[in-house]
Amino acid sequence: MDQSRPWDIQNGDMSYEIEANYEEQWLFPPSLEDLLPAGHPARLVREFVDFLDLKELGFQTRIAEQGRPNYSASLLVKVFLYGYMNRIRSCRGLERACMNDMGMLWLTGMNDPDHTTLWRFWNDNRAALRKLFRQLLQIAVRANLVGMVLHAVDGTKILSQASETEGWHRSSLEEKLKKLDRAIDEILQQTEQAGTSSGGENRLPEPLQERQQLRQLIQTQLKELDDKGRDHLQPKDEDARVMKCGSRKKFAYNAQVVVDQQSKLIVASDVVTDESDNAQLVPMLEQVKENTGEVAEQTASDAGYFAIFELAGAEEKQFPVLMNLGESVMGSEDQPYHASRFVYEADKDQCICPRGEVLKFVRIRPRDKARPYDAREYRCRSYESCPVRWQCSPSKTGRTVHIHPKHDALVRQREKLKDDGMRAMLKQRGGIVEPVFGWAKEVMGFRRWTCRGLDKVKTQWVFLCTAMNLLRLHKFWVEGKLVFG
Repeated sequence: MDQSRPWDIQNGDMSYEIEANYEEQWLFPPSLEDLLPAGHPARLVREFVDFLDLKELGFQTRIAEQGRPNYSASLLVKVFLYGYMNRIRSCRGLERACMNDMGMLWLTGMNDPDHTTLWRFWNDNRAALRKLFRQLLQIAVRANLVGMVLHAVDGTKILSQASETEGWHRSSLEEKLKKLDRAIDEILQQTEQAGTSSGGENRLPEPLQERQQLRQLIQTQLKELDDKGRDHLQPKDEDARVMKCGSRKKFAYNAQVVVDQQSKLIVASDVVTDESDNAQLVPMLEQVKENTGEVAEQTASDAGYFAIFELAGAEEKQFPVLMNLGESVMGSEDQPYHASRFVYEADKDQCICPRGEVLKFVRIRPRDKARPYDAREYRCRSYESCPVRWQCSPSKTGRTVHIHPKHDALVRQREKLKDDGMRAMLKQRGGIVEPVFGWAKEVMGFRRWTCRGLDKVKTQWVFLCTAMNLLRLHKFWVEGKLVFG
């Protein structure tokens, strides 16, 4: 039997293992185009970036009069986009990928910018990098890949990059100050007694000096909180706010998105420092219109966005909204005398209760912490003879109803939610938008910002959303449904 044959014909088993041949030579020099298959995501990144006019978008260009030429904005944008698509967000990680990752080697033409160059480019071009999101979205709109029937809006809290233990909290600082004052008083008493009995030298003991220095530091921190009007402050990331993250409150930012039902593309993206979402509805819908040219036939939100002024603002701008108002606003079947059952008659300046009784205007109730607006107050006058008095209200002075200045918008939203079709659309909200956050946190590993400050955080979130949209569009590009140019 011929021993040079690569396998044993008798039993069909391989007679050798494949090993790397380090002495093998190519007859023709390799080409970059041969490194990647036709449908590789890196090719999509190159087509997208090469299609853009980066100078018009505001990317800075530098001309090196001496020494080595600068890397182009096009090359560095491709590095960041491809890196974010592959969970690589640190500049050092991107530097390593430029030397190790086949897709990155292909994109860069085997150039390897270092982490300092990458960081400077990111820091100098934050505003321009944010514009890539809208550019990509408008390309998808022109390709008819974005549906405008149903959108969903939501927000998620993402932790600050700064250490949680270094944050200042007014309550804990005040408690520490009280304990220090007690400790200092005890040390002073002990020192005074020891000095009287021994007649020793009058010098502050070292423990007392340390506590007084700590006391001065805490007082300085409390004064800074007063000057900024804050109860919580992360000194190394002052834009971060204490927000509820899971079961605990931590320093974080509130990341917002609007997602399209049909394509699952993110059509609006932003980051705010507000702890709640109830002032974000109209700004997010305005961004959708700027990005796509119009808003969807309906945009669904959860109860966290509830604010009557936002509902009214959306109506004024002709933004159709479906909002989960919740039982506290809508009332349930076992609440026959819920405020939603009272009819407001603006022309007569009165309210009608479910039993037909008239509640007359009493006063303008001034705004407070619970109601940041002036409300019209109406009170029942026949409560003493009402058979359902205590079922209607536990108040000894009778039932009162407060009418918001934009009450009509609330009434129209309540009526909208009585429609079975509208409620069915609203139920789809979670399935549209929440998977995006799961994708960002679980698949992309994005649970904490890698930068500090609101402007930098905005850039990182919008850029991540751009990378996620590119990944979502990849299949359309492979199928030929997405064409640049």
